[in-house]
Amino acid sequence: MSAPCRRMASRSLLQFLSCFSRTAVGNAGLRPFSSTSVCRATLQTHSETERADSPWTLMAAVCLQRLPVISADCSPIEQQFRQMMQQMEQEKSLLSDHELRLLEDAERMSRKQADDYDSDGEDEHGDQEIVLAQDLEDSWEQKLKIFQPAPRVTADADQDVTSPERCLADALVLLAEQKVGGEPLWLLPQARWRDGETLRQTAERALASLPAAGLKATFLGNAPCAVYKYKLPQAARTESTVGTKVFFFKAVLAGGGAPADPGAPLLWAKRSELQRYLKPAYRMKVDRVVLDL
Repeated sequence: MSAPCRRMASRSLLQFLSCFSRTAVGNAGLRPFSSTSVCRATLQTHSETERADSPWTLMAAVCLQRLPVISADCSPIEQQFRQMMQQMEQEKSLLSDHELRLLEDAERMSRKQADDYDSDGEDEHGDQEIVLAQDLEDSWEQKLKIFQPAPRVTADADQDVTSPERCLADALVLLAEQKVGGEPLWLLPQARWRDGETLRQTAERALASLPAAGLKATFLGNAPCAVYKYKLPQAARTESTVGTKVFFFKAVLAGGGAPADPGAPLLWAKRSELQRYLKPAYRMKVDRVVLDL
């Protein structure tokens, strides 16, 4: 008698429920229990309870960069290498079609001046072609003199940190002034995660809430590339709130970016300027995310 009771007591709860579903409950026309559904419901309840009891506040931030518009200035060694390559290319290069045409025209003109000109064989070219080749080269030179390249340095825009048109040869990072614990700090645009949305949707909402005109961004992935975690001061901590976890996303500026309000708390900073605005620990995390182009 003790052996059957011992075997019954050793059975797991899931085995008992599965046996129960195949007998009385199944005959009653109710939905039978299964081990898979019970495990799924248990895990879902556990995750929801863990998420509700988590003392960390989840946030998503965007490292929005404006990529370089023009090429960077060459270093001295790069200039020397470029001059060497140009010299090698010029020494090994062949004459272009225009240069061959000029030589042919000059040779024809010299034969004509020396009375060694066969009008029957070369009259089809005519004097117009000789003049046309030289006129074409002269017109190129005139256009080169008139052409004025766009300035590489825009003095007015470079001094305006709110303009995405500053420092065209450098990559810029968008920073927004936000209050953390009542203290205004320069941070990457961020927003608090809401139940029912993904972290990328939270990051997109953070950009959409900025007072920038026509801001368009291209995200470089659906998953965060880094996370920054910090704890609140001891006096501000509670059992339900210990600190914040900020998940970083990479994005590239696709259009707009200028503040709609001149006094908006937004600025575009170079990577070398981040130390002026960001806290050291936060800046170290941002440095790993910024694209160095």
